[in-house]
Amino acid sequence: MKEQGKLLAALLAGAAAGAAIALLLAPDSGENLRGDITDYINDAVGKAKNKAQATTDNLKEYGSNVADKAKSKFSDAVNDLYNYRDGVSDKVKAHANNVVETAKGHIDNAKSKIKSDADDVNDSIQQA
Repeated sequence: MKEQGKLLAALLAGAAAGAAIALLLAPDSGENLRGDITDYINDAVGKAKNKAQATTDNLKEYGSNVADKAKSKFSDAVNDLYNYRDGVSDKVKAHANNVVETAKGHIDNAKSKIKSDADDVNDSIQQA
């Protein structure tokens, strides 16, 4: 952006210098010379405006592309986080189910042991 500003300033300075030299060295009449200078300056200003407009359009397009890329990367990151969360959630659920099943097995074993011990005590009491 700075480079284009410098280019525009140099272009305008060159146009003004060219106009001044043309006034000093021109063999034409004053009216014709002023018309030629006016045309030259109008052309230079038109070119500068066109260049500025093209630069503005390029910057807008560049900004739009950068914004689109940023949105895409953000969306990808969010999707990655959701997928990671879902994976972790599934692992936690599976582990919790394993813990529950293991606990049920231990409880069933404990019940069986207690019943067996109770039966043994009951048999001992009845034999006594």
